[in-house]
Amino acid sequence: MRVPLLDLKAQHETIRDEIAEAVTRVVDAQQFVLGPAVERLEAELAAYLGVPHAIGCASGTDALLLPLKALDAAPGAEVVVPAFTFFATAGAVWNAGLRPVFCDVEPESFNVSADTVAPALGPRTRAVIPVHLFGQMASMAPLAALTRDREIHLLEDAAQAIGAWRDEGRGPVKAGAAGWAGAFSFFPTKNLGAFGDAGLVTTGDAALAERIRKLRVHGGRQMYHHEMVGTNSRLDALQAAVLSAKLPHLDGWAAGRRENAARYLEALEDVPEVILPVEEPGAHHVYNQFTVRVRRRDELKAFLDSRGIGSGIYYPVPLHLQACFAELGYRAGDLPVSETLCQQVLSLPIFPELGATRLEEVATAIRAFYGHPA
Repeated sequence: MRVPLLDLKAQHETIRDEIAEAVTRVVDAQQFVLGPAVERLEAELAAYLGVPHAIGCASGTDALLLPLKALDAAPGAEVVVPAFTFFATAGAVWNAGLRPVFCDVEPESFNVSADTVAPALGPRTRAVIPVHLFGQMASMAPLAALTRDREIHLLEDAAQAIGAWRDEGRGPVKAGAAGWAGAFSFFPTKNLGAFGDAGLVTTGDAALAERIRKLRVHGGRQMYHHEMVGTNSRLDALQAAVLSAKLPHLDGWAAGRRENAARYLEALEDVPEVILPVEEPGAHHVYNQFTVRVRRRDELKAFLDSRGIGSGIYYPVPLHLQACFAELGYRAGDLPVSETLCQQVLSLPIFPELGATRLEEVATAIRAFYGHPA
């Protein structure tokens, strides 16, 4: 039985008519860039996430870049970034004219913590980017306590974590609502995916929101009048319409992912060669990826491939050892947890339409590889 890592067609079949109606409304209106469809989505997502301001933009990468540009920091100012994450987190820092300083992550959660961030802070630090990796929100309260008196901004990279939340004693707070700003990606493979690139910036800071609205349209709200040098990062109305149609289904899809995660945890709990992901106390994981740590990772992946079972390696090389950042002077061994994770992690199919039968096929194959038949 073939089991894909992700099956977007299966999800689309369940909402085909809703998507078609939403797209048709935009086509009939002939308003394709920003406009009413985008404003509607921004209002819906602000309400869903519990934030005062939500600003649509062209991609998840731009959702990181725009707040960093809005910092208006001196060139070379530092931003702390986890070494174990997708490249865009550090790439946005570099493209904003700032200097990424890499920190390690916790091996159980894959996320940064106050303990891993603290050694990377310095007098030039202007921001920290905690990444809510694979769908679990990082612990934000200790990070806020660490940075509050230093005038360091927390920019949440929530690209993989829409709908995730954490209760750290004051009630649940959703990813993207706990820091100075949040950045979301709606790349098609995300839990809430567009039909192409799309992104969103969230914030409770009205001045920052206004600055980002200007930056996304070349630096000014009035056409041909530019208060700053911005860029073209406008959200397409077609993408906004697709996302508005999908949003009411998001929590149900997340519930399906969580059910699949529970099945994996039960099916693989007695396989010592597999270290299962941990949902931390107070956290609500939405499992954009179900990522395990395994022995003989590359051999296992080849074995699963031979059986038609999809899997993914997120990520094979830590950011501090990427060739493009060589001038920063990092060496192998500097951030050992991130380096070890890159040798061990493997993500398994987790999409909500996976079903118990195909999931069992994956678990059975992993057990067989390690000599633990069901």
